[in-house]
Amino acid sequence: MAPHANGVFVVSIYRSDMAHALIVDDDTDILDWLQEVARMEGFTVARAQCLREARIELGRQRPDVLLTDLRLPDGQGIELVDELEGPESTEVIVVTGHATVDSAVAALRAGASDYLVKPAEVERVQVVLRRAKKTSALRHEIGALREELRKLGRFGRILGSSPRMQVLYDQLSRVAPTSATVLLIGESGTGKELAAHTVHELSRRRDAPFLPLNCGAVAPQLIETELFGHERGSFTGADRQHKGFFERANGGSIFLDEITEMPMELQVKLLRVLETGAFTRVGGTAQVASDVRIIAATNRDPQKAVTEGKLREDLFHRLNVFPIHLPPLRERGVDMEQLALFFLEEQNVAEGTRKSFSRDALARLYQHHWPGNVRELRNYVQRAYIMADEVVEGEIAMSAPAAKSDDATIITIHVGTPLAEVERRVTLATLAYCGQVKRKAAQVLGVSLKTLYNRLEAYNGKGSLAGEQEPIEVLPGEGTREVAHATDPAATPR
Repeated sequence: MAPHANGVFVVSIYRSDMAHALIVDDDTDILDWLQEVARMEGFTVARAQCLREARIELGRQRPDVLLTDLRLPDGQGIELVDELEGPESTEVIVVTGHATVDSAVAALRAGASDYLVKPAEVERVQVVLRRAKKTSALRHEIGALREELRKLGRFGRILGSSPRMQVLYDQLSRVAPTSATVLLIGESGTGKELAAHTVHELSRRRDAPFLPLNCGAVAPQLIETELFGHERGSFTGADRQHKGFFERANGGSIFLDEITEMPMELQVKLLRVLETGAFTRVGGTAQVASDVRIIAATNRDPQKAVTEGKLREDLFHRLNVFPIHLPPLRERGVDMEQLALFFLEEQNVAEGTRKSFSRDALARLYQHHWPGNVRELRNYVQRAYIMADEVVEGEIAMSAPAAKSDDATIITIHVGTPLAEVERRVTLATLAYCGQVKRKAAQVLGVSLKTLYNRLEAYNGKGSLAGEQEPIEVLPGEGTREVAHATDPAATPR
């Protein structure tokens, strides 16, 4: 590619039956060059030299590929990305004249899956365009899979249908087909490894290895050899060459759990591998190339870990390309029931039994804080299964007392909700908070018992009685918090 004023190109992919590229740049030489490369790859091409012309071309034909300079005479080229149809199927690739960590991170956070350094070689641009086609097809595959699994309340290896999980699924489906580094942040037991495995299985690397390493569970002196391998004779007991994760996972993904527990000196070496794509085995001198995707995770606040000296700031910025926060179980509403029933069914299948939960046992799930999250819930279900004869009752002890709170009863209802629906939700939430004791609920609501029964009968006609998949979360001390139904797109927080 000929030298060009420092700027950024964005490549946006949207699949259609015919491969079509729209190239936007105010430099005629760049337009000619990119047009030639795109045509070599089988694209039809439209051209524009400003945002106004580009918008006209977008109206004429939706492009499979949009290549646009960042700085145009009448605005920023990145504005065009928001005007494309089907943004969930859009892949973004950045070509920049200044390849710094900050510029790369900024580009990837804006939606880019990759970036190139100018002047770029023809072969490199061709590879990017070919891969973009495959990624576009993969995004459509993921979209179809998500829609199918959404009805079952799961995505990849993850189970749950609450609004918080729908946000998580959206993030995973967007980042999985790309090459971006992912940082998973969440409390212990929230399923970070499952999320990492899901990212790998929905990526172009799914046929290559996925290797997980818990940095806090391996002795500090062994982490280096686990990651990078060692040469024979490099230390006492090294009687043969050992290939580390970066070598064995070549072409695949490495999941580094509890990244803040990695020794600082190894964080430097990890950063070097991420930046150069090469490493040296312990005791060796030869550089070994490695093409792996890093998915890191931590149960700490990463910014706080940097301040406390647990995580290098430069490594944090390199890993924090696409941060994803996994919600704790206490914020997932009716997912508690879904998960509990799933874990109980696992036990039934394994043991050949047909045990079930009583309504009281399911209600008690919402009265616990679940500091150990999904892992704690699984342990509770296994313990309850062992203790129960046929029906799991509500008196099975939790592993820890419920969290206390001085907050008043809270119900969150979206603005614009019809008053009749507000009344229904408040009534059912109050009933759930009162343990399904109708007389007590009527007193709290300030209505007669007859009025409450009439309301419930009306709600029952709509199939909305509490306990029948009503998305209500009961939190001890805090009262009841209304949780929007997962199938309501307007209810998904952003």
